[in-house]
Amino acid sequence: MMTSMSRFAHAEGGPAAGEAFSPSRLKIARQRLGLTVTGLAQLSGVSLRSLTGYESGAQQPSAENRSKLASALRVPDTFFSQDDLEPVTSTGVSFRKLSKTTAQRRDAVLASATLTLGFFRVIEESFSLPLQDIPTLDTVEPESAADMVRRRWGLGDRPVSNMVHLLESKGVRFASLDSAYSDIDAFCFVRDGVPYVFMNTSKSAERQRFDAAHELGHLVLHRGQDMDVAESKERENQANRFASAFLMPQSGILRQAMAGANLERILVGRSFWKVAAMALTYRLHDLHLLSDWQYRSMCVELSDQGFRSKEPGGVVPETSSLLRQTVYGRERRVGIAQAAAALSLYPDEVRAFIQRLVPTVA
Repeated sequence: MMTSMSRFAHAEGGPAAGEAFSPSRLKIARQRLGLTVTGLAQLSGVSLRSLTGYESGAQQPSAENRSKLASALRVPDTFFSQDDLEPVTSTGVSFRKLSKTTAQRRDAVLASATLTLGFFRVIEESFSLPLQDIPTLDTVEPESAADMVRRRWGLGDRPVSNMVHLLESKGVRFASLDSAYSDIDAFCFVRDGVPYVFMNTSKSAERQRFDAAHELGHLVLHRGQDMDVAESKERENQANRFASAFLMPQSGILRQAMAGANLERILVGRSFWKVAAMALTYRLHDLHLLSDWQYRSMCVELSDQGFRSKEPGGVVPETSSLLRQTVYGRERRVGIAQAAAALSLYPDEVRAFIQRLVPTVA
């Protein structure tokens, strides 16, 4: 983590002269709210010229301007005095629909992710968390890679009971995406050898399970590869194939005699595998258990029944065992208020990092 700050940059007149001020923190706080420099200038009443100087490290704000910025960016004044932050950048992140996500929205969720890393560092200071056990199989076909990971983890060909618990036990840290960016499904990256998955927790439980398996696919197949818009569609296809094979292994599906399955059989199967009915239908077609005509007909029938956008009668959303134990444990914990104080953030922002991933956080 970077530690240098603009302690000796030119300061405006006032009590703030000589105080530590982190340019990277100002930029990240601005980006997480989806603000441009011009937008922040209008919101805060601080001039565009001054803001440019603050973010470049050429000058420090006066006490008055520092207070204006803290108020506009919804952070305590002390937020700017802490060590510089190393931002999470888009090049190392596996983003869903990369070409359709605007740079401003992408920067916002990545800035929030940067702050979330600090939250996990606070937890790691008090708890020994699981070490990562995610293999790199970047030369293997997605379906084969999914089978290899299942064998490595001793899963056989049975349903995964809880994707979040499984991946947390293998060293993955889960966090929630800002609810303001519901159009972004999920993304993942590795920082200092630790894999992180950011989930859209407003979606159905089945969709979240598939998203978790999809991000696992990226970690297994694409770790260490910079994201390229030109290659994103193929990478997404590979991660989808991995997720489908991981959640619905071929041998397990074939054992269930699902050839030509009707709607009732599909619904029984989706409950068994804890996947969306559409996802199971796609998998059956991919395994040649449904003909093209049967697949199209079933998709129409499921859509008519409301399964296109929702999952009627589906499973309960999964939650984080790691966060429940470390943040809300009875005997020992890192509480929201404690973490917020350590990060110089307000509790509501820290609470948003784990929204819906812990039952007590709505």
